Amino acid sequence: MSSSTSHATLRYTTMRLGIFVGCLVVVGLLAQVGVIPAGIGKSNPLWVVLLALVLSAPLSYVLLRRQREAMSQQIVGGVDRAKDKLAANQSQEDGVA
Repeated sequence: MSSSTSHATLRYTTMRLGIFVGCLVVVGLLAQVGVIPAGIGKSNPLWVVLLALVLSAPLSYVLLRRQREAMSQQIVGGVDRAKDKLAANQSQEDGVA
């Protein structure tokens, strides 16, 4: 496994979380200033979080394409190794019988 894909899942997750936090800060500031509606009563925190989620999803999809592909390669490699190990174990059991 190359160094570029060794921590791809951690890198992608961290970057995705960073985009969400950035969106959360921006939406929170816009709600404080009054540019966007603050919600009704005590729903303001939920409104801000949901709007940040809705904004961060397409941004993550577009901005993190390379990291998502690297993560996918890492996961596929792990699944292939697990399948090979399982096949080797099954062939050993078949040889004993």
